[in-house]
Amino acid sequence: MEIIVNSDCVEYTDNFIEAKYQYQYTSAEKEGNTIKVTPKCENLVLKTSRRVPKLGVMLVGWGGNNGSTFTAAIIANRLGMSWPTKKGIQSANWYGSLTQAGTVRLGEDVFVPFSNLLPMVHPDDIVIDGWDISSANLAESVERAQVLEPALQQQLKEQMQQMKPRPSIYIPEFIAANQKTRADNILTGTLQQQTDQIKKDIAEFKESSKVETVIVLWTANTECFSNVLEGVNDTAENLKSAIASNNPEIPPSVLFAYASIAMGCTYINGSPQNTFVPGLIDYAEKEGVFIAGDDFKSGQTKIKSVLVDFLVGAGIKPVSIVSYNHLGNNDGLNLSAPKQFRSKEISKSNVVDDMVSSNDVLYKPGEKPDHVVVIKYVPYVGDSKRALDEYTSEIMMGGQNTIVIHNTCEDSLLATPIILDLILLAELFSRIKIKRENWTDKEYTSFHSVLSLLSYLCKAPLVPHGTPIVNALNRQRSCLENVMKACLGLPPDNCMTLEHKVPFMMAERSTSSKSKKMRLENGSK
Repeated sequence: MEIIVNSDCVEYTDNFIEAKYQYQYTSAEKEGNTIKVTPKCENLVLKTSRRVPKLGVMLVGWGGNNGSTFTAAIIANRLGMSWPTKKGIQSANWYGSLTQAGTVRLGEDVFVPFSNLLPMVHPDDIVIDGWDISSANLAESVERAQVLEPALQQQLKEQMQQMKPRPSIYIPEFIAANQKTRADNILTGTLQQQTDQIKKDIAEFKESSKVETVIVLWTANTECFSNVLEGVNDTAENLKSAIASNNPEIPPSVLFAYASIAMGCTYINGSPQNTFVPGLIDYAEKEGVFIAGDDFKSGQTKIKSVLVDFLVGAGIKPVSIVSYNHLGNNDGLNLSAPKQFRSKEISKSNVVDDMVSSNDVLYKPGEKPDHVVVIKYVPYVGDSKRALDEYTSEIMMGGQNTIVIHNTCEDSLLATPIILDLILLAELFSRIKIKRENWTDKEYTSFHSVLSLLSYLCKAPLVPHGTPIVNALNRQRSCLENVMKACLGLPPDNCMTLEHKVPFMMAERSTSSKSKKMRLENGSK
């Protein structure tokens, strides 16, 4: 399906879609008891390359539940696989993916898949490689993960047996001690030597697979939080020196990110640790390379970012949010260690902050709901995570409202479509350039290196310094949708639908619809 915008503001060439766009926004300042609001407008030109590259993806933690499930899903969808289940025949799909299964409203009763808005890499065309501390091939990894049906595993076995992860970086101090038995496929040498090997691996993959673009994504174990230390990881130069001097404060995820940036590859962090220390952000900005994260926003946290936004927006005051999780896969085993759990607790706990701070009628300055997150390792439940949430709110005249949600979800089957979306959208945004309309062509610029456009997919969105953090899911989704529409010269979907509410607009629309119907009828005759 091809979308053609009928507008003088949009130009199509063989190589680009170029759209003139009037970006309207407001600035608001408080001056005592007065709020001064200033409407602003920027006349922009957005240029999107229509040439979709051959895309390669390298996963850190390729043999884990998420990495092996992602690889299996790519193959199963590419080959159109079906398999028997106790409920009947199941066919491969990408349910849960915003780009592949989500739609966007273009006009009245016209909705199109996200993937049709702009030229986007097709999932079938992605080439996969990666690293893991376990030497198991991908067929063994899928079997160990116990995520996919046995009948599908058998269909995938021959292909996935040929896939074996490259040796990865293993520094025991940063992940739980219970992961040691898996670590039989590891790099040796100094931090600099290991970083150099990761760069060589990226170059070798790019050459052997003939891909044009490589994106590196961390889906490995959660690390403990890194200390941000002056003179060590606070600037790009200090971080470079710390790696060269074998500083023990540098974790594997930072080494992978540093190597990826050095190779010009977008790096996405799918786990909750603070990989993006100031020195790494500084390095990405200087090199003009995209980074994004942190932590896949899949089940419980996604619901929280919807429900709290609804409650606060409705004038109801959440005062207590308590979340319990039972998780039995290897992620749960790793998170059973206190330091690794602390990383996850932080990424889950901050998700409501912007919604709370948006309503000073309900909350006094500095006031927040009690927010408790508990994760327990229960091996029996495997990848089928149990989550129980209790939301207690104050309502009018001292009343209380309590909402309790029990959520059972197959963890990796929620995370895998998010991995796909992060990869496809990061690649797409690398092909979009922007300038002011009165600027010369050479002054086009890319988005900021910290790709906050991907916040919809992350529990703890990384944003440029000084930029407000948005966790409310609807606002995050609207951002993605409206930026992509802007690239086609289309206005945001403001939901006003005045054409259905104002009499003279309704009459004009009715006349136009009748004329269109008559033209169609005459044409068919």
